[in-house]
Amino acid sequence: MISAANVTLSFGQRALFKDVSIKFIPGNCYGLIGANGAGKSTFLKLLSGELEPTHGTIAVSPGERISTLGQDQFAFDEETVFNTVLRGHPRLYEIIAEREAIYAKPEFSEADGLRAADLEGEFAEQNGYEAEAEAAVLLSGLGIPEALRHKRMHELEGGDKVRVLLAQALFGSPDVLLLDEPTNHLDRKAIAWLEEFLYRFPNTVIVVSHDRHFLNQVCTHTADIDFGKIQVYVGNYDFWYQASQLAVKQRQQQNRKVADKTADLKAFIQRFSSNASKAKQATSRKKLLEKLTLEDMPVSTRKYPYVVFEPSRPCGDVILEVRGLSKAIDGVPVLNDLHFTVHKGDKIAWVGTDSLAKTTLFQILAGELEPDSGSVRWGVTITNAYFPKENASYFDNDLSLVDWLRQFAPGEGEAFARGFLGRMLFSGEEALKKARVISGGERVRCMLSRMMLTGANVLVLDEPTNHLDLEAITALNNGLMAFPEVVLFSSHDHQFVSTVANRRVELTPAGLIEYPADPEYPGHAAAA
Repeated sequence: MISAANVTLSFGQRALFKDVSIKFIPGNCYGLIGANGAGKSTFLKLLSGELEPTHGTIAVSPGERISTLGQDQFAFDEETVFNTVLRGHPRLYEIIAEREAIYAKPEFSEADGLRAADLEGEFAEQNGYEAEAEAAVLLSGLGIPEALRHKRMHELEGGDKVRVLLAQALFGSPDVLLLDEPTNHLDRKAIAWLEEFLYRFPNTVIVVSHDRHFLNQVCTHTADIDFGKIQVYVGNYDFWYQASQLAVKQRQQQNRKVADKTADLKAFIQRFSSNASKAKQATSRKKLLEKLTLEDMPVSTRKYPYVVFEPSRPCGDVILEVRGLSKAIDGVPVLNDLHFTVHKGDKIAWVGTDSLAKTTLFQILAGELEPDSGSVRWGVTITNAYFPKENASYFDNDLSLVDWLRQFAPGEGEAFARGFLGRMLFSGEEALKKARVISGGERVRCMLSRMMLTGANVLVLDEPTNHLDLEAITALNNGLMAFPEVVLFSSHDHQFVSTVANRRVELTPAGLIEYPADPEYPGHAAAA
């Protein structure tokens, strides 16, 4: 078991956590959630011992091993993939290294024999004989092919390195498993494998993720960081959301009742305090009024941007027709003879493992790339707005965010831009930040603001959920579900895809494969 007792962590005058006490029980999986900047990753570092609390203690049951998902992709560049995974169990790795060194000696002394016998015993106790097989299962489940397993880490692509580091964290059945965004760089198949692995994992798991479907699948409990505290709810993310919203409504309703009662008492006292026959009742009501207090509603760090797309006109009957579309990048075919039609009311999720193909298609549809062959025909009533996955070029300037947004709202003044940015969580001085220095999540919110100003009736979005926190993903999710016209998009967020799309189309080297809408969301039936 791992626990925190009266933990406070301060940075200068700011207390990130204050008097936090919490226990994480074996056999449970805890989803650690909170707004960006609330301290999720920082709290994992406190639990792992990487950071020391300002006050309070972190306690781990004696003899228990903590494993964390490493964030440094270059830490094991000279190791083989297999050895990197084995390093997830430091003591076993030490035994293996010492054991191999002894057996490699040309001369084998009596002391070496005794030491080898001790090591063999401990090797067996640590399940060393199953280590290679376990590592192979983990790597296979996470999508690392056998051909890569004896290469050195520096020979792997960044996404594959992250998968190996995840296998390292899972290796050897740690007593406490701390995972910070484990689904990053995983495809749907690998995420499904990880969900099944964690579902069967017998020990303690604490996971930070922005993937709502993943949290719903694996979490038995939800630990919510807000107001500088951590509150644990029994249940997954959806249960937390419903329970927390209900709690807020109940506090608001109670405060309204108290406010109404206060107003009634004040009115009675004001009306009858000078009336001799009612003086006793007025005095009684004064005493009652003194006892009434409104429950404090602390300011939450969790904020939802206002994401609403309003088309300036509805789509006509002809939306988009693509015929024979082909495109090669650096001589390598990416799109090959694509044919498809987009109909009125379509919300199409473009899925598949080839992100370059999806991005290339969207760039062609948005007019940013020319196809090598084929045609793209938009209907005469259509105006489209494009959200590119790579958006750095839009912010390579020294404009304030107010002036940046006004580029896309001709004729509107500073007050309009400030109001719009405020709804997208850039309030006060935040709206005057330079475009060049804002974070990835802030860029996404700016790009969504730009799209909302267009009044477009077709939205084209390439991985819009990247860099967003759960609150912003929820707001965007709801905004696209409510949008009455056409959406073409890609995303690795399973719930986002399932709830928005009424068609799912996979781009493959052999062409397009269309799947029915997700059966979990029957309201989104496949388009005819």
